[in-house]
Amino acid sequence: MKDDFQFVEAALAGQKEAFGQLVERYQDRLIHAISRYLGSVEDAHDVAQDAFVQAYTRLASFRGEAAFYTWLYRIAFNLAMTRVRRRRPMQSLDQAKDSLGNEPIDLGATAETGILREEQARVVHMALGQLDEEFRQVIVLRELEGCAYEQIAQILEIPVGTVRSRLYRARIQLRDLLAPWLTVEMGETDQQQATPRKAAR
Repeated sequence: MKDDFQFVEAALAGQKEAFGQLVERYQDRLIHAISRYLGSVEDAHDVAQDAFVQAYTRLASFRGEAAFYTWLYRIAFNLAMTRVRRRRPMQSLDQAKDSLGNEPIDLGATAETGILREEQARVVHMALGQLDEEFRQVIVLRELEGCAYEQIAQILEIPVGTVRSRLYRARIQLRDLLAPWLTVEMGETDQQQATPRKAAR
């Protein structure tokens, strides 16, 4: 089986079917990944199609310094981010709070594990949409896509140290946004530690 770089070289040599092999190899994976960010499979299809078109026209700029999929995902992610910026939020967090109440959310769980209910997941996604742009990027790539720090650095073209600091601040900002729904579970030991002991007489 040819590796991605061989397909790229063949495509650059004029073999269009070689790029078609790359499309076939990564199309479903890319659509799935982008749909998790956009929340729409239809929009993800559009973004993926545009990403492949851009990748083909810019194929000569691919140097193999990163994996082809990482390079492709960077293009698709930027297109997805542009699409999100153009959207108008359908509901604010305050409106969601009024409709859902103070339903607790466990940030240790994710929508994919089946622990969070659909309404709770919707609140989390709305909160993500209100994060600062640079923070939303890293938290989506890390927490939703499961990308390694090095891969995020390649996609966003920033140092790994910057990825770590942005992710730390993103998590804080996200927790602040979700504060009305967060549940803090303390065991008996924790409660005892949190309660000041009376001085011995």
